[in-house]
This record gives sequence, C-alpha cells and structure tokens, in this order.
Amino acid sequence: MKTCETLSDNELLLLLQKDNHTAFTEIYNRFKGLLIVHAYNKLNNRDEAKDIVQELFATVWDNRRELQIRETLSGYLYTAIRNRVIKYISRKKSERHYLETLNKVVEANNSPTDYLVREHQLSKLIEDEIDQLPSKMKACFLLSRKHNLSHREIAEELGISELTVKKQVANALKVLRTKLGLFAYIIMLIRY
Repeated sequence: MKTCETLSDNELLLLLQKDNHTAFTEIYNRFKGLLIVHAYNKLNNRDEAKDIVQELFATVWDNRRELQIRETLSGYLYTAIRNRVIKYISRKKSERHYLETLNKVVEANNSPTDYLVREHQLSKLIEDEIDQLPSKMKACFLLSRKHNLSHREIAEELGISELTVKKQVANALKVLRTKLGLFAYIIMLIRY
C-alpha cells in the first residue's frame, strides 16, 4: 500500500475530495514552501506571503468536495496564489490611497483633535469587529496577532490542533478584511 508521500498529486486530490486529512496534510507539506516563496517574490513580505498561503489552504480544505481542477494540482495552486497576491496588492493600493486621502484631509483641516477622534473611532471599530468573532477564532487570532505566539504555541495553549489554529487565524483575517474593507469604502462614500 502506498503512503501519502508516494502518491501522485492527482491521487492526493482524489483522497482530499473524500475528506482525507492525511492527503490534505501531504498536499500542504508538498506545496507550502514553494507557494510562500512565490508569494514572497511578489510581496517582499514573508508574513503577508505566509498569511496568503494559509488562507489558500484553508479555502482548499473548506471547498475540498467541490474542487474542480482542470489542470494539474500544482498549476491550480500557483494560479490561486497568483490571483490572491494580485487581489492583495490591489487592496493594499486602495488602502494606501484611502490613507493618503485621509491624511490630506486631516492636514487640510489641521485639527489634531479631529484626527485623534477618528483614530479612536477606527481603533474602536477594529476592536468591536474582533470581539464579534466566534470565541475560538477570536482566541486564536488574539494570541497570534497581539501576543505573537506561533501556531504551535497557540495549539498547545488551547488544546487544539495546529491546523485548526491556522484555519481559525486565516478565517479571522478573511472576516476582518471583509468587514473593515467595507467600512473604509463607506467612509469614502460619506466623505466624497
């Protein structure tokens, strides 16, 4: 009997679609490093590259039964990473443009009090969105981002698997980016 390490990508994909966690782990181990390097080459930020790869694998696991890969598994993963990097860069440019515009407005108003109020409101919004996360997702996210614990350390502290931690942090990032991105868009519409 073959072990997962000796199976082809197509064989692993078939097992993954049947909820085989070991096949998923092998796919993850087989492609994680190369995908991080690929994302890093475009972003020049290792943490951002890792986050994007984690989000991709969380999506692959969540959608494992519906995956329709017409090319090779490696081709699918590289295309998915490329698309995620492009979206991420585009979102960063939009955020940067929004912040530059906000800074110009603040400078034009020359009102430090107004700026501090807005900064406080934005901080409050971020904290509120974090508080609305499901409890396990919130705990994983806070331990990862505020306390700078590794996924392994979080898994040990919470008594859950490292993969669950990775998935929870990736999902928290996705939820927060969606909600906070919408907020920035609404503020822009109100101000202009």
